[in-house]
Amino acid sequence: MSFARAIATVGGITMVSRILGFVRDMLMARFLGAGPAADAFFVAFRLPNLFRSLFAEGAFTAAFLPLFSGTLQKEGQDSAKGLAEEALSMMVTVLLGFCILMGLAMPLVVSILATGFKDDPDQFMLAVAMSRVMFPYLALISLTALLGSILNALGRYGPFAAAPVLLNIVQITGLLASQPLGLPVHWVLAWGVPVAGIAQLLWMVLACRRAGMVLRLRRPRLTPRVKKLFALLAPGILGAGVYQFNLLIGTNLATWLPTGAVSYLQYADRLNQLPMSVVGVAVGTALLPLLSRQIAADDHDGARTSLSRGLEFAALLGLPATLALIAIPQALVHVLFVGGAFGTAAAEATAAALQAYAIGIPAFIAAKILSTAYFARQDTKGPVKIAIVVLLGNVGVSLALIGPLGHVGLALAPGLTAWLNVGLLALGLWRRGLLRLDARLWSRLWRTILAAFAMGGITWALCRELTPWLYQGGNLVQALALGVLILTAIISYGVLCLLLGAAKAGEIKGLLRRKKGSAA
Repeated sequence: MSFARAIATVGGITMVSRILGFVRDMLMARFLGAGPAADAFFVAFRLPNLFRSLFAEGAFTAAFLPLFSGTLQKEGQDSAKGLAEEALSMMVTVLLGFCILMGLAMPLVVSILATGFKDDPDQFMLAVAMSRVMFPYLALISLTALLGSILNALGRYGPFAAAPVLLNIVQITGLLASQPLGLPVHWVLAWGVPVAGIAQLLWMVLACRRAGMVLRLRRPRLTPRVKKLFALLAPGILGAGVYQFNLLIGTNLATWLPTGAVSYLQYADRLNQLPMSVVGVAVGTALLPLLSRQIAADDHDGARTSLSRGLEFAALLGLPATLALIAIPQALVHVLFVGGAFGTAAAEATAAALQAYAIGIPAFIAAKILSTAYFARQDTKGPVKIAIVVLLGNVGVSLALIGPLGHVGLALAPGLTAWLNVGLLALGLWRRGLLRLDARLWSRLWRTILAAFAMGGITWALCRELTPWLYQGGNLVQALALGVLILTAIISYGVLCLLLGAAKAGEIKGLLRRKKGSAA
């Protein structure tokens, strides 16, 4: 599978998952709203979200996949399968004990995550109880990530990319059934998380079986290869999860603000996550196996070219999303979320947070790609040192902005410090000789920026013309108006990119026909 086709596969499936996620979020806004129960649920939900990002999209994949790919390249499939079985056995043992320990310590964990809840014992205990229900998802998603990493290394990207769809389907089903059955919405959502985790794990087991990679559970042993895996994983958790840790800091500080602040940030982040996941995760997922193979084969020129192409894809797809979210946040939030328990005041607060979050989208996507170059070299310590600086910077910026800007300041802080993350990651790669951006990237980049800003202006102007239909029409009229707005933005950006030379139709078709392992 070509690099571009892999991006298209992962990005397309991720887009389907995110669309379903928006359906879920729309139902959550209407049924759950932005009150005390919603704030408690979102604090508890931050834990499984964190571990999904760390393990399914971050640290575990970044640590295990290059190790598995290198073993597969140099020692063959039997040895690589043995490594996977050794890792599986140790993970089951460690994760089982860790989940039990965390369940017992959950009051302490929630008190750290949501220090502001201590003044409301009922809300605090509700967050603790829901966290205990959802935390076993850690074990399930970690095992899912192990199996998904194997499939990605074998060039089978679809099954792992599709796994998050199951979480959205389970929670949408629960939301639709909660009111007819008279069940509390927040508890239905909480129990849906581990149920979805079981479904995701079974899905990956079946996918691995179809790929001929059936793992057996060995007696757990701390072999040299497993020791190396955990040595890579431990620092990688911080390096790969810097954005999620920044969100945790924001969530904690938001619990000190008036009720609803946590929910405003959560709903805004859901919209913000769409381009970051579709573009950042897709490019990073496709790039990691390719870079791992090239570095294992000492093809450093190929690795540098692959990194340039990854950043080119990221700019082409990520910059327009940033400008669109900055140009029309109110229209997006109003049409998607307003109704039921979610009113116009909540929509305005959420839209303001969305604009602030959007500033960091290009930086997050670029950091995801640059980090991949470290992980492909089995270097997880480099990103960790940078992550520590970025985390400290985020704390300082958050504390400085929460006073004058409230929850908007907490949304702005991770975006600003994401740019610091990009600068430090790029500097480290440049010093290692891995970051040498080619002339094609520089030529395309300014054209892409120009096209994105022009699209943003067109979208903003059209949004003003469509205001009566976006805000005053019925649900169907509002949805159609938003659809026209989004479709116009997509078409105008595509035309501008072709006219300015930011992308060429012939090259895109050629990329999709390239054979596996091609970087360009």
